[in-house]
Amino acid sequence: QVQLVESGGGLVQPGGSLRLSCAASGFTLDYYAIGWFRQAPGKEREGVSCISSSDATTYYAESAKGRFTISRDNAKNTVYLQMNSLKPEDTAVYYCSTRKRWCDSSWYLYEYWGQGTQVTVSS
Repeated sequence: QVQLVESGGGLVQPGGSLRLSCAASGFTLDYYAIGWFRQAPGKEREGVSCISSSDATTYYAESAKGRFTISRDNAKNTVYLQMNSLKPEDTAVYYCSTRKRWCDSSWYLYEYWGQGTQVTVSS
């Protein structure tokens, strides 16, 4: 019954912004870390950002620092990724995923995954 649903992707021009949402069901975020990952065609899946459970510690890939902000709304059981100053190289399918408590940069350590939302930065 655990489910993660991403939304908010779309087409945006370079320099634009998007806010991605990851809605969780079947569990609460209180004891789980939520990570955002992305995968572009022909590329490996890479971590973008993560927020841990109780202490809400956040992490960002170097490419995301200063541009992306991860946040959590426990009341809505939702994690957000605010993406500003988007670049063409940000184009990818963005996934949210969860594991217990602590963030990790390795995607394969995360247990549950959403279906992804496409982000395209072009023109």
